[in-house]
Amino acid sequence: MTMRTALLAHHPEAFAELAQGFEAQWPDWYGASGRGDALADLHTFARTSGLPLGVVVLDGPVVCGVAALKAQSIDAFAHWGPWAAAGYVSPEKRGQGLGAILLRGLVQEAARQGHEAVYCGTATATRLLEREGWRWCAEAKQNESLVQVYRINTAT
Repeated sequence: MTMRTALLAHHPEAFAELAQGFEAQWPDWYGASGRGDALADLHTFARTSGLPLGVVVLDGPVVCGVAALKAQSIDAFAHWGPWAAAGYVSPEKRGQGLGAILLRGLVQEAARQGHEAVYCGTATATRLLEREGWRWCAEAKQNESLVQVYRINTAT
């Protein structure tokens, strides 16, 4: 089956499962004692234009992951944006290139909205970003972690 991206707004049937995935992936933020609300965030990402905007990756009709294009992400670089954030792929689908497909979908949506570049801050996905052509541009402390900041131009 060919993987493809679509807007999260067109797949509300996946919200509950994606929210459970967020809670498992980021328990300190979305878990029972965390300050985040995974379902509320997914509803916020469920738009067809503007920011924030969620993109899902599908294997046929099945939603396998989600990522968001957000106006802000890394506090030290609040003047940059938009940002690729909240990337999640179902555990059983990891290692199959879905993260890269999600990134491409976010870049495509940013270009559609007229943005010249997309940024991403990460402590764990540097190899993925570099493989996809993103360029390192800075590092910063965010939530007690050192994150690497990458940028990609939306023009092909």
